[in-house]
Amino acid sequence: MKVLANDGISISGVKALEVAGFEVITVKVAQEQLVNYINEHKIDVLLVRSATTARKELIDSCPSLKIIGRGGVGMDNIDVAYAREQGLKVINTPGASSASVAELVFAHLFSGVRFLHDSNRNMPLDGDSRFKDLKKNYAGGSELRNKTLGIIGFGRIGREVAKIALGCGMKVIASDSHVGEADITLDFYDGQKITLKVKTEPVAELIKHSDFITLHVPAQKDYVIGREEIEKMKNGAAIINAARGGVIDEVALIEALDSGKLSFAGLDTYEQEPTPAVKVLMNQKISLSPHIGAATEEAQDRIGTELAEQIIDILQKVK
Repeated sequence: MKVLANDGISISGVKALEVAGFEVITVKVAQEQLVNYINEHKIDVLLVRSATTARKELIDSCPSLKIIGRGGVGMDNIDVAYAREQGLKVINTPGASSASVAELVFAHLFSGVRFLHDSNRNMPLDGDSRFKDLKKNYAGGSELRNKTLGIIGFGRIGREVAKIALGCGMKVIASDSHVGEADITLDFYDGQKITLKVKTEPVAELIKHSDFITLHVPAQKDYVIGREEIEKMKNGAAIINAARGGVIDEVALIEALDSGKLSFAGLDTYEQEPTPAVKVLMNQKISLSPHIGAATEEAQDRIGTELAEQIIDILQKVK
């Protein structure tokens, strides 16, 4: 059986599949050529990340496909319900990248409260001539400790974020339409553990009490954070989005940053990916990264291994 990992797969994932007798193809096929390639090579499994889409037209046109796999959490680039209606298995790896995304959230948080995103832009330009001025400009930072972090979306990633926040001495509040209460377990070096219960509350309450807000929700039809929600936030609050583009109204965000209503933002995803708005990219109060939440070696290794395990389990049962 043949597996096409069109957006790549870790070496550990390739090895696991090959040991199980699968042929793994890692060539990158352009979207418009994908149907022909799958049919010509009789591909059984298509693996994608965010770059490749698997829509109804592809599903209807590729009778050899048995599995479509998404390396990561969100599957908005796959017509999941339709694929399953046609008898295909659709799989993903929701837990594999959670820790990596959570750590990136805190990279943006630490960058924002200490102005690192802006100082890293200006130090190479003026560090040798305006050192004292820059020191004064960036001297008014703040600590995360004792601040309140509001987590919108309290699934796997949201809970990993909560763990780091608690470890930093932050207060955590969360909101999730499907979760009423969740256990957060902190693991320590010598095997000791502490489990804390975090109850969720409506977004409308969360935004009023949070010093920082981070979003961990799937793609939405409407904004989760728009102009109305921003107006209800604390003055000087900050927002991090490492979830999906379009969950924050970027126009309203820029207005709030420029007016001083919000102190900073950290963005890993954008409304107009892969060509983010210039006003977003040029705003000095935004810490920027190019959708790399899951892009760590450890996460990619886990993603490849988990996909391989699921594929082997499914297709061995078919045999």
